[in-house]
Amino acid sequence: MKKRFLFISCEEAQHICDKAQYDEASGWEKIKLNIRLSWCRITRAYYKRNTKLTEAVKSAKPDCLDPKAKQAMEAKFNEELAKH
Repeated sequence: MKKRFLFISCEEAQHICDKAQYDEASGWEKIKLNIRLSWCRITRAYYKRNTKLTEAVKSAKPDCLDPKAKQAMEAKFNEELAKH
């Protein structure tokens, strides 16, 4: 078995980590990522930060404008822009 078959680079591990975050990584990719996580502290740190970011985004309740308010603001902006 070739070493390249199981061991992946940091960049590839980070890409797989991002895919795993959105449940897009295959089972084999997850296995290779876990092998990398077992010995690479840089990848572990990236994985930890990525997990914290995912949790923060999921728990955040963004307060966005409703479409009517957005259209009213855009119309007012265009009026003011036309004046100048």
